[in-house]
Amino acid sequence: MSTPPRVPPGGSPRGLAVALKTARGRTTASQRWLARQLNDPYVQAARAQGWRSRAAFKLIELDERFHLIGRNMRVLDLGAAPGGWAQVAVRRGAGSVLGLDLLPIDPVPGARFLQGDFLDAAIAERVREALGGGVDLVLSDMAPNTTGHAATDHMRIVALAELAFTFAREVLVEGGGFVAKVFQGGSERALLEPMKRHFRSVRHAKPPASRRDSSELYVVAQGFRRPR
Repeated sequence: MSTPPRVPPGGSPRGLAVALKTARGRTTASQRWLARQLNDPYVQAARAQGWRSRAAFKLIELDERFHLIGRNMRVLDLGAAPGGWAQVAVRRGAGSVLGLDLLPIDPVPGARFLQGDFLDAAIAERVREALGGGVDLVLSDMAPNTTGHAATDHMRIVALAELAFTFAREVLVEGGGFVAKVFQGGSERALLEPMKRHFRSVRHAKPPASRRDSSELYVVAQGFRRPR
């Protein structure tokens, strides 16, 4: 089983720090981003273990904590590009894995992909047809482009999570689960209150693979209750 790298409290393994050989032609922001990538143990582990992105470790860590992915489960990954979470679902034993994104995605062995918008009225039926029935677990690592204004970014990602939750209710089977990215902030009530009515358990989690300076959290809902 693939496992995340061990990262000490300082945030980077001893001796890992890598300096950029040249900054020529790069903006200050791009220099900071590249330096962070070079010195990120999760980026290095993702490359070594064949994951599409470091985000794979976030789902691995969430699965180890909440036991989200089971054998024979039908899993839907919303906003699946570049395919890292679909990879995780396959490797951790899901029975059927389907990714949905506006962008084309390179094939992942054991997974299938649909190119389309989950807001389209016909997409729920296409998902059920592709998976051969309702969905056991809906995953969403989607996030809108950030503006740099914390309150605005928070409202935008919560709105996106609300849309993903609305779609999940269309396709989930009884007892199913839902995971979505949100940002830390104070306006999640519109999202959390209806989720608590539809799921047995709703919790927040920040997996260790989330960068410490990031405000991202994940809402993990389990035990879907379909309205009678």
